[in-house]
Amino acid sequence: MSIKQYLLLMAICTVLCWASWLMVLFFINPETTSALGIFLFYASLFFALVGSLSIISYFLRLLFTRKYTRQEEVQISFRQAVFFALVFCSALFLQAHQLMTWLNTLLLVALVTFLEFLILSLKRKESSR
Repeated sequence: MSIKQYLLLMAICTVLCWASWLMVLFFINPETTSALGIFLFYASLFFALVGSLSIISYFLRLLFTRKYTRQEEVQISFRQAVFFALVFCSALFLQAHQLMTWLNTLLLVALVTFLEFLILSLKRKESSR
């Protein structure tokens, strides 16, 4: 799959995810819905954010840095978009349940930072072999 095909498919899926999030937002009442409605809200928001942030991050990386190949830029952009969307949706979930404290926020960011460093160190070990 070429980069253009990937970006086109990602853009189409992102638009569909934002549309599904808007449908959940307008048609599901959060006070009367079951856990499925809440899950659909967070899942559609997560995937919409991943798609949007991945595309935006890829184009910003192309504009400002040319350190990696385009395929590596796509991989890095997607991975970091997943992490950022995970932090954002987790923070929303914590806030909805009045659990958003400074400690929980720091732990969440520290966990994602640890995962990113772990992935980077594993990639460095693979490339040195």
